[in-house]
Amino acid sequence: LSRKVLRRFGTAPAQGQGAAAAAARPDGNVWSGPGLTPVAYRVERLKRRPEFLRVAAARRKVATPGLVLQAAPWPEAVDGRLRVGFTASRKVGNAVLRNRVRRRLKAVAAELLPHHAKPGMDYVLIGRQGSASRPHRALKADLEAALRRIGAWYGEDAAA
Repeated sequence: LSRKVLRRFGTAPAQGQGAAAAAARPDGNVWSGPGLTPVAYRVERLKRRPEFLRVAAARRKVATPGLVLQAAPWPEAVDGRLRVGFTASRKVGNAVLRNRVRRRLKAVAAELLPHHAKPGMDYVLIGRQGSASRPHRALKADLEAALRRIGAWYGEDAAA
């Protein structure tokens, strides 16, 4: 496997499990079996203002102490893909603080969304005033709670 794959996912599939693992999801993006890391869904970025406005117009949002999560179905979704955008308003602080908040949201999203967000959706993470000083673990818990409340949590305990 390439260094990029190993760096991103930390492990390679065991010998002889490639075909069985590829059949785990329709897009073939999972390595299954004990001790193997699941391969993530591909996460793309929302970059243009109309994309952000379309997600906001869907009116599906959850606010937590560290962030606000908005979600909308992605009309042109390809199997196994989702998109995410990040923003922080001027209420958060100056440009340096807003950029720090966006970086922190990107780090939390990179950990959770590829493995636990429902594919075929667009997500927007909005930073709040407390995001900059909130511990990483708390931000991660906030995103997980928001995904569960909005009905977009995808994972081993999705029914819980």
